[in-house]
Amino acid sequence: MSSEQTGASPSRPDASQPSGPRTLAEDLRSRDDAALSALLRARPDLLSPVPGDLTQLATRAGTRASVVRALERLDRFALQTAEALAVVPEGPAGSAGAEPRSTPTTEELLSALLPGDEAAARLPHALAELRARALVWGPPQRPRLVRTARELLTSPSPTGLGPTLAEAVAAAGSAKPSPSRLQEALAHAGLPATHDPVSALTALAALFGDPERMSALLARAPEGAESVLRKLEWGPPYGAVDLTAPPPPVVWLLERALLVPTGADAAGGTGTASGSVVLPREVALHLRGGRAHRELEPTAPPVEVARSHATATVDGTAAGQAMTALTTVEELLASWETEPPPVLRAGGLGVRDLKRTAVALDVPEPAAAFWIELAYAAGLVASDGEVDETFAPTPAYDEWLRAAPAERWARLVTAWYRATRVAGLVGERDARDARKRALAPLGPGLDRSPAPEVRHRTLALLAALDAGSVPDRAALRERLRWERPLRGVRAGRAAADGPDEDSSGPDLPTRLMEWALDEAETLGVTGRGALASFVRPLVEAAALGEAAPGEPPAEATGDAVARALTPHLPEPLSEVLLQADLTAVAPGPLERELSAFLGVLADVESKGGATVYRFTPDSVRRALDAGRTAADLHAFLAAHSSTPVPQPLTYLIDDVARRHGQVRVGAASSYVRCDDDTLLAEILADRRAAPLRLRLLAPTVLASQAPPDQLLARLREMGHAPAAESAEGDVLLSRADARRTPPRTPPEPVTDGPPAPDATLLAAAVRAIRAGDHAATLPHKPTAPAAPPPGGGLPRTVMAETLATMQSATLTGTPVWIGYVNADGAASQRVIAPVKVEGGFVTAYDHTADEVRTYPLHRITGVAEVGEG
Repeated sequence: MSSEQTGASPSRPDASQPSGPRTLAEDLRSRDDAALSALLRARPDLLSPVPGDLTQLATRAGTRASVVRALERLDRFALQTAEALAVVPEGPAGSAGAEPRSTPTTEELLSALLPGDEAAARLPHALAELRARALVWGPPQRPRLVRTARELLTSPSPTGLGPTLAEAVAAAGSAKPSPSRLQEALAHAGLPATHDPVSALTALAALFGDPERMSALLARAPEGAESVLRKLEWGPPYGAVDLTAPPPPVVWLLERALLVPTGADAAGGTGTASGSVVLPREVALHLRGGRAHRELEPTAPPVEVARSHATATVDGTAAGQAMTALTTVEELLASWETEPPPVLRAGGLGVRDLKRTAVALDVPEPAAAFWIELAYAAGLVASDGEVDETFAPTPAYDEWLRAAPAERWARLVTAWYRATRVAGLVGERDARDARKRALAPLGPGLDRSPAPEVRHRTLALLAALDAGSVPDRAALRERLRWERPLRGVRAGRAAADGPDEDSSGPDLPTRLMEWALDEAETLGVTGRGALASFVRPLVEAAALGEAAPGEPPAEATGDAVARALTPHLPEPLSEVLLQADLTAVAPGPLERELSAFLGVLADVESKGGATVYRFTPDSVRRALDAGRTAADLHAFLAAHSSTPVPQPLTYLIDDVARRHGQVRVGAASSYVRCDDDTLLAEILADRRAAPLRLRLLAPTVLASQAPPDQLLARLREMGHAPAAESAEGDVLLSRADARRTPPRTPPEPVTDGPPAPDATLLAAAVRAIRAGDHAATLPHKPTAPAAPPPGGGLPRTVMAETLATMQSATLTGTPVWIGYVNADGAASQRVIAPVKVEGGFVTAYDHTADEVRTYPLHRITGVAEVGEG
């Protein structure tokens, strides 16, 4: 463990020399509670579990996994600042005042590596951000990068810079120049000889860092030498060369240490003459003019506006899409409640069922996959868990149907906003599966943890534009890349590392953005590409820090979105227009009862601005099978028609009703009963009835070996209208029961790391860390033990007094003496500093055990104030 992370310090410097913090732990110790809270909020992984003191916090902040996660949260310029800081020479910790005045400060070196007025203006902010995330520590004039971050950003360096001259020579191995060769390099460079290799390297590095002398040296180079250097200028800094017979320009560069042999055999150690050379960092910086990056991006690229629409047009279009979304989800689940699709053995929905669902919804298969995943994210559909497992609506679907349209849509949007399952991946091959099977809707492998954050950032950028503005997608893509440049890099590395780490390629953030925009338009979050005004509460909730990015509070935010959407939705209609061609036209959304009734009585012929329903003998029979009588149908249509009921529709209902139930089907295996023996004779003589194997039992009864459901279906195909009957002769309603799963909870998003802590947890954690650090840094000297409670033995108090004392100690931060009985019945006395009392447990720093612990309140026998020794 490095001394940078721990509190252990080297020998104390001279008191006359100003000194900064010597370790990251000392730096954190000097920060106030607000700064520590900001650190824990920005890096919530440091809280799992709560560190015992600031030394533990510093150690955890320097671990590789935590540093990688912190670097991924940086924007482009903050990351470029960290990359530049990684190549700045690192002086001794805490020696800010011990260096000569001529030595440039780290800030001055950074200004040279990051030139330009814009970079200079934003550099302090970038350094402050790195310091707030504990990636940088030390005095302001000498900021130091955390060692782990330096290692990550220099091996290899994203800037394309190689090692320093001294590092290159030290790593040369068998090709390391001898002391005499270094003296020859000094002579070739026109420098005086030195007494040792260290001073020789120092003299050469000083030459390479002096622009005037370096320019003069390169002016004397033979033709082709500078072009060799230019090939390595922006990286990678390594090049292959035949070291046994190098070309003259390379010989000239090697003689002056402008190129250094690495000793690495480019042929993989096969004994060939090929080798490699490296361009020292000092030489590359001179060639670059002192710049660390080819392209410096200190400011975020603007999101350009492609076109604009009136706000009313945007909201109207989005509201129309919102109503379409509700209708589509209802149609999806209405079909699945009567014909639930099976669950594949490997999980998910089969290809045929996806195609069947797409045809039923009249949408492409990718769109069908989106609606299916949306219903699943909202908790409206799930697996029933039966032996023959199928997908069916959940009981929450019935509750959702009873809600107002705006509330139903808000629930869908909040579920989409925070979901980590990505429907756009459906159909792609799962690289984590050995058989490379295609990813299926509702199946495993669709979770991508960055998805909620990408949706949040995309919508936030749309919200920052003027109302009605449609962003240019290319500009939006560049802006998101600037905000999180390492997201795509990690995804690409993960995909290259192996199938177990696949993240859908290096361009996953871009694909997530494209999917987010397309899904937002389909769902009604945007209208004609611009953000709808009624969605802004959803975006603002996360922007204000009320929840983690991509995870707005469902109830409060959903209610706000529903209230904002309601004025934009049309009032549900209670009437339809019945026409003589046996159709009904609904010019807008219908009331729930009317829509459900028409869905049974008629077939949807077309959808759009208006919905057209068609009445057929089959649809009327379907309503009669559901228990409706002809009188019910006439009355309902008369009550909900804006015009008189057309005569053809009346005749159709009466004709179907007259024949409905005239033929009865029961179990014999099955039988057909009818009072009209002529009709039975007609059925028996029909060739289409041959598969039923009918035989006449009586003038009014036919027997069949087919099951009743097959007998019913065949007779209907033959043009009859049979009705099923019970063993007592009563007519049975043949409508299929609506399937429902047992109660199910919506799927939990697979978050990328621990969730963001709330203010209460942050305050308690900071208090616990401070208490532990105070105990750890106290001088260890003999002291009298704290006085036990009066009377000796364990403290004894009633539960109400114990709870009140604990809560008071939590607010004041004072330690208390407790009696505690563990699970084995062993009693002990402890001195604790309570930091949180919640849910029947107290979290406290235990001075006896020197760590943070959680105690059940029912095991605390009593509490007393700590007395003086």
